[in-house]
Amino acid sequence: MKDSFKKITGLISVPWKMYKKKAPLASFITGRIFTMFVLLYLLGFSLFALMELAPGDIVDQMMTQQLMSGMESSKASAGGSQVTANENFSEKQMENLRKEFGLDKPFYVQYAKWLNRVLFHHDLGISLVSRAPVSFLIASRIWNSVLLNLISLVFITVFSFLLGVYFSSKAGTKIDVAVTFFALFFHAFPSILLLILIQLFASVTRLFPVTAYPDFPFESSPAAFSFSYMHHVFLPLLASFLGGAGGTLRMIRSTMLDQLGLPYIFALRARGINERRVYLNHAFRNTLNPYITGSANLLASLFSGSLMLEIIFAYPGIGRLTYEAVLQQDINLVLATSMFSSALVLVGMIISDILLAFVDPRIRYGKD
Repeated sequence: MKDSFKKITGLISVPWKMYKKKAPLASFITGRIFTMFVLLYLLGFSLFALMELAPGDIVDQMMTQQLMSGMESSKASAGGSQVTANENFSEKQMENLRKEFGLDKPFYVQYAKWLNRVLFHHDLGISLVSRAPVSFLIASRIWNSVLLNLISLVFITVFSFLLGVYFSSKAGTKIDVAVTFFALFFHAFPSILLLILIQLFASVTRLFPVTAYPDFPFESSPAAFSFSYMHHVFLPLLASFLGGAGGTLRMIRSTMLDQLGLPYIFALRARGINERRVYLNHAFRNTLNPYITGSANLLASLFSGSLMLEIIFAYPGIGRLTYEAVLQQDINLVLATSMFSSALVLVGMIISDILLAFVDPRIRYGKD
């Protein structure tokens, strides 16, 4: 058994090493993509296992609601025979529904069927609650979450770089100490409490809506919807910015200070290079590596943080859809939304790895 395993690994490793030697960047990207698919597979398996461990299932919830309504209607009539009949009928319905939904099979069998349906038939299934196609439900929500997180990422990146580079030149001054303190404060402040406080501010002052999405569709008036959307989403974006910009600003500031203390900076200044060129053309470029690495974590934290944001501010995004699906134990919708969000985060990490490999040749030529 061990000899056959070694032969199989040898057959795989030898071509891979040759491919890596001839095309280091392409092999680097291929390895990252393969790792992403392995992680998605393990994530789906874990989600099915966790939903199996949860008490009850969606059929229990559906039939409990039906039984409660039947018991309430039976209070008006005399005798307990009608309740017993309803109970027996409910048990038969539960068995039939579990077979229809495939919940009578072990979780790994359910996962294998789900993978087969997704990979070979490109079908995410149907929501067990609303009976709507899962792909339609995700398509109606995913772009709202992507738009919200992309706006947050752009604002955090732009302002963090501007403030980080600027305050690195003011290191040790009173304003630098004050900004560093507030950046650390908001970075450590609980995000859910910050969201609640900002919503209370909107409720008390009535300057902004307490919800984060307009109450009319985009198709009715695109221009009015765009202005209304920015008005509704301003406070949630402010909360996301305050929570995410603090750590990024401090990272860029500290990286710039490290670069400014290196010998090559002293050599550039000794040659009479303009201070602006020293900052922007040399020290600033070397701050890109740690930011590109951290941007994937920032994107992951934004998507995870948007779950609370979407729930508190009633924003119709993928996070809120996932939360509602978990409460209803809609396994098809939970798995599809979770895998989709995780795939977006993993794709962001792969893009950051690829950009880092382009920026720093040592990474693509080094060992993975």
